[in-house]
Amino acid sequence: GAVWRVPLGKESGNARAASQPKEFVLNLTAPLELLTVLAQVGTWHCRRGLRDAGSSLCRTEGVRALWKGNLTACLRLCPYSALQLAASRRLVTLFMDELGHISHWRAIMAGSLAGMVATTVTYPSDVVKTRLIVQNRLEPSYQGILHAFDKIYHQEGLRALYRGVSPAILGAVPFSAGSFFVYTSLDTIWQEPIVRFTPLQNFVNGCVAAAVAQTLSFPFETVKRKMQAQSPWLPHYGGVDVHFTGMADCFRQTVKHKGVLGLWRGLTPSLLKIVPYFGVMFSTFEFCKRVCLYRNGYIQSPLNYKLTPGVDQSLHPQELRELKLLRRENFKPRKSASRTRPWML
Repeated sequence: GAVWRVPLGKESGNARAASQPKEFVLNLTAPLELLTVLAQVGTWHCRRGLRDAGSSLCRTEGVRALWKGNLTACLRLCPYSALQLAASRRLVTLFMDELGHISHWRAIMAGSLAGMVATTVTYPSDVVKTRLIVQNRLEPSYQGILHAFDKIYHQEGLRALYRGVSPAILGAVPFSAGSFFVYTSLDTIWQEPIVRFTPLQNFVNGCVAAAVAQTLSFPFETVKRKMQAQSPWLPHYGGVDVHFTGMADCFRQTVKHKGVLGLWRGLTPSLLKIVPYFGVMFSTFEFCKRVCLYRNGYIQSPLNYKLTPGVDQSLHPQELRELKLLRRENFKPRKSASRTRPWML
């Protein structure tokens, strides 16, 4: 099968590229995320369809309600990204062979496992986000993020903060696999006529990969949201449209009462949200990676992948800097001997 060679010396550049700010994208797509969660849970707002859900929410709770739970998502973003990147780097190194190569499937496995680690560690904040979204902002059960953590823990126990983690972990597999597999396939297709990608091509790659991956994993996401929202301590059991006792029963009850397509309810706003989100993230990552490669001297410009002539691409950044310094020292013009020997004046 096809393999990738992972240049370990460039990991620091990839780390900086992957950690660029993403909060503006979350703020931009927060209303779509809210509609997705409400549709997945099945609250009364969505009984007349998603088109009327946003307007009815604004009428009853105000325009600010469209950003419910968004602060929690923004606060969760930093630790999630850091954990995912750290785990991914460690796992990719673990799965590489002695030559530094890694197959597509091993890379997919590394990405999936890294996503599982980050999801598990930061999962309680995702539960709090869902609870804040489904509650009525004018008659809240939780006064804020910290109050939600404290109240859920004392009323329902620690396990409630991890309710729904099983479908979340299982859903990470088709999401990561679909995203990276489609993105890699599109890379291969684009490289036939065009070797060097433009930002537009990277954007299209990211959008298609994210759309396919989200569609494949959406049933797990729906079950996760229902499990997060359901609570006997909340009005109307959290507004969930079906009642269940666990993950498998949630799948059964949803299909029984809402049909198979009920597992994909809310997919439309989710795609409208996640397609530009992942498209921007993929494009931003690729551009930041080019900036890092350019600053380290591997390519001629951050606007393309045109390699710098005479540069060994297998060298680590530190080795490349030392080589440049050595060349400058070797070719530095020496002072004339007549200037250093006073007896020759």
